[in-house]
Amino acid sequence: MAFFIVFLCILILILLLTWGKMNAFVAFLLVSILAGLLLGIPANKIPGSLQKGIGDTLGGLVSIIALGAMLGKLVAESGAARQIANTLMRVFGPKYLQWALLIAGFIIGIPLYYGVGFVLMVPLIFSVVYQYKLPAVYIGLPTLAALSITHGFLPPHPSPAALVTQFHADMGLTLIYGLLVAIPALLVGGPFFARYLKNIPTAPATLFKSDATPDTQVPGSANSFLTALLPVILLVLITGLQYLLKDSTPACKQFMAFAGDATVVMLCCLLVATFSLGVLQQRSIKSVMQVYADAVKDVVMILLIIGGAGALKQVLADSGVSEQIAVVMQSWHIPVLILGWLTAALIRACIGSATIAGITAAGMILPLMVREQVDPNLMVLSVGAGSLMFSHVNDAGFWLFKEYFNLSIKHTFLSWSVMETIVGVMGLIGVLILDYFL
Repeated sequence: MAFFIVFLCILILILLLTWGKMNAFVAFLLVSILAGLLLGIPANKIPGSLQKGIGDTLGGLVSIIALGAMLGKLVAESGAARQIANTLMRVFGPKYLQWALLIAGFIIGIPLYYGVGFVLMVPLIFSVVYQYKLPAVYIGLPTLAALSITHGFLPPHPSPAALVTQFHADMGLTLIYGLLVAIPALLVGGPFFARYLKNIPTAPATLFKSDATPDTQVPGSANSFLTALLPVILLVLITGLQYLLKDSTPACKQFMAFAGDATVVMLCCLLVATFSLGVLQQRSIKSVMQVYADAVKDVVMILLIIGGAGALKQVLADSGVSEQIAVVMQSWHIPVLILGWLTAALIRACIGSATIAGITAAGMILPLMVREQVDPNLMVLSVGAGSLMFSHVNDAGFWLFKEYFNLSIKHTFLSWSVMETIVGVMGLIGVLILDYFL
């Protein structure tokens, strides 16, 4: 009966988001209250569960996501993202333009949110398409695959960062494992798959036919690359040092734990960016702070959605049904890493949002992960890979790609939806390979 109630609540959530067009945060709260009542939690205890779920989920995330949004916004506003793309295109030359754009998308995708990166890269993709008369989907899809993969696999993006918190994983290790999984997934879902898309008919939006944006007062190449990649460099470096210095003095271990905290790392990166992409580019501190304020506005709804998903997770936990679900799932005799991936994939197919799919699946799979003692870092990546599966008509990314590239529904399915499915499956394969060797 409890399993049926959870299924019913997830179905109602899907209907509220799709058919009802309701705000995701409001929908999560309504479904959380309904779930609490149906699962037998006393009515006066439900508000406490909601508050605890929202607080516990957002407590370690607000600073990471907000600081990451500020850094990404400044990278875009300062012209550093465009400088990275232009530099790579000069280095690779016309013959390897697809690879230049792919690498640019991957680097830019690390600090930038998917929607910002998409809007930033599409004009550059089309300028290359028009200049060299190349197939638009063939050139552009690998770049957008890179943006999608960083969004699903790599912290400090909202969904991976939230999953790290939920599963009590290590941000640095998750990032390292994520890079190992992301690169093969990108190669297969990007350049390899795009080879079969050269003949897809498309008429890209003509508004991108000329790009007259001046390159003056843009940060230098070294500055742009270093600032954009600094969070990755620091997290990987500190994680490596923690491993090498695991037998050091307690004071050293305490300092490394402090330095490796994701919030501390992101704060340091933001301070560096404020100087390198702000002050050094003759921007006033006031204008840089305005960029940061605008960035926070962009992620408020993302934070609320994550908090709403945390409320539902807590209601399921307080009712005891999470443990019951874990017991039922355990009887399916499916490895937990595959089960987490499958759960996220099913929710993604129903709801469309990768972030909601990942967070919702995490709340359901967490008790089973703890019981089976699965590596939490790999669990983050497994659920993240599942949350990217089969983007279709209920996903905003699907329509962004269709409209910008002026494709038919059929060809959007054959290109975009298949690409997202490939990277989701490749992500799971990569996780299982890592799990075998670890």
